[in-house]
Parts: sequence; structure tokens; C-alpha cells
Amino acid sequence: MTKLMGENLMRKDGEAHMVERRALFPALSPRTMREIWLPQIEEKADNLLKLLSNKSSCDLVRDYAMVISAETLKLVTGLTNMAPAELDRVSQGMIDGCANYAGHPEIEATCHNCTASIDQHIDEMLPTLKKNPNKSALCVMLEAGLPMESIRANIKLIISGGQNEPRDAIAGAAWALLTHPAQRDRVLSGAATWGAVFDEYLRWMSPIGMSPREVAQDATIHGIHLQKGDRVFFMFSSAGHDEAYFNNPEVFDITRDTGPSIPFGAGPHFCGGAAVARALITDVALPKLFKACPDLRLTGPVPFTGWAFRGPTKMPVAWSPQSPHI
Repeated sequence: MTKLMGENLMRKDGEAHMVERRALFPALSPRTMREIWLPQIEEKADNLLKLLSNKSSCDLVRDYAMVISAETLKLVTGLTNMAPAELDRVSQGMIDGCANYAGHPEIEATCHNCTASIDQHIDEMLPTLKKNPNKSALCVMLEAGLPMESIRANIKLIISGGQNEPRDAIAGAAWALLTHPAQRDRVLSGAATWGAVFDEYLRWMSPIGMSPREVAQDATIHGIHLQKGDRVFFMFSSAGHDEAYFNNPEVFDITRDTGPSIPFGAGPHFCGGAAVARALITDVALPKLFKACPDLRLTGPVPFTGWAFRGPTKMPVAWSPQSPHI
């Protein structure tokens, strides 16, 4: 990640991490999300669903989840000049590059192309944001005086972690409800909340299944000896299926207590974009989708791929185009 994207705050600790985290907070705080981003995201979701109302079917991943995730990220990052499809492309390219443990040169070349695209879009937005400042991540980091190399690296971090995962969670949670109609009916009747759907889906499927770390000091854990410098994987997906904390963890159950799960991590590196993701999915993307398309249904198989990053690659759905709710 550091080699391909620059040294971002995720790869820093202590005060160095907190300086950049504090600089970013005004763009990602629950208050900013509620007061600034949420009304704009709601408008974009309404417009997108109006466009889809002219059809009777779509690929929910490509035509809805990807687009509303990207439109949200454009606002939050400040890169409103980037098309949703390009934002999705560069996010995937960086993720593939960071997971390129075999060192395939073509994957690395694609990643470099993607980071160059982001840098170009940043450069294009700088004059606009300096003239008309807002609460976007790019703007607040500029105002905080962070070095430009840190700003670029952190924007790339936000894109790599803020596009694919909400996209996959939106489509995946919709799929979970459509394949579990009794639980879908609980939500639509008000017996359960969209927040419960979100929390259980993240525990059950874990769009971010793994995060790599380097061991900082020698340690022995459950008889396993780790040496300083060893590389380890923190398996969030496995933790969400730990039988010591969850009964029948393989079952999607929105009534369960998901408190012990850690989909956004914990401690100083708790995901800074958690409030944005939660509001996007539970306040906008899922409730508006099911309200607009009350007879939404699957029309084909929904393949899932990945384990470090996991989600559906396509999701064919249909609905009644004459629905008055759209």
C-alpha cells in the first residue's frame, strides 16, 4: 500500500496517525454526515431511482450500488469531477495492487494508472476548492496544512476503502433480504431496523474480510510464536463467525446481538468512514431502494467473489415499472 499509494494515515501510528486523523475528522464526522452529506446523498439516490424507474430490470451492483456509493464518495473526497465508473475503476485497481502479493507487473501497472488518475483529478479540483471551500476530505486536509503527499495518499486510502465496500454491502444486504423473505418482511413492517440489517450483514458476509499487519514485537499467542517483522492477517470474517460469541454464526439473522463483531476494526485505527458508510446504507441506499421497488426480486444467480474484499459481482433484479412508489 505504501509503495503504490503513498504513506497514508492507516500505515502510521501514535501522534503521526492522530495528526492526520484529526485533520480528516471534519469531513467524516457524524455531524457532517448528517447535516451536509446526507441531504445531498438522498437527492442523488432519488434521482437515480427515478432513472431506474424507466426500466423494469437492472444489475443492482452496477446500476445502483456502485453508482450511489461513488456519488457519496465524490462528495466526501471532494473529487466531484470524477465519473462514478472511473471512481469504481480506480478503487478496484488500487485494491488489486495492494493485494498483488505475487508481484504481477500488469496488476502493478494498472494500479499506477489508477493512482495517476486520482492525482490528476485532485489537481483539477484544487483551484475550485481553494476558491469555494467545503467540508470535503481534500479541502479540510488542505486547510489543516497537511503536506501534499499526505493529502494525496489519504484521498487514495479513502477511495480504496470507501467505494468497493459500501457498494458490496448495499448489493449484498439487498441480496440477503431477498433470499430471506421473512427477515425482509420484519424490516419492511418496522419490526426490525435497517441498522440491524447492516450490522448483521457485515458480521455475516464481512465486505472487508482481512487486514494485514506487521508484528511490532515478539509475542506468543495461544502457543503460536510471532517474531518482530512477521506478517499476519487479522481475519474480521472469521471473527464474525466465532462460535464463542455467536450462535449459529453461518445463519443470517437480523434479530441477533452483533455487539461483539468488529467490522470496522477497533482502537486508534477504527474506520474513520464508519459514520458515512452507516448513514449511506441504513438511511438512504437500502430503505429508498425497497420503498421504490416493493416487489424487487432476483432474476438470476448472484455470484460472490473475494475474501479480503468480498461482495457480489452482479445481481440481476426486476420490479414492476408501473409501481407508484418510484
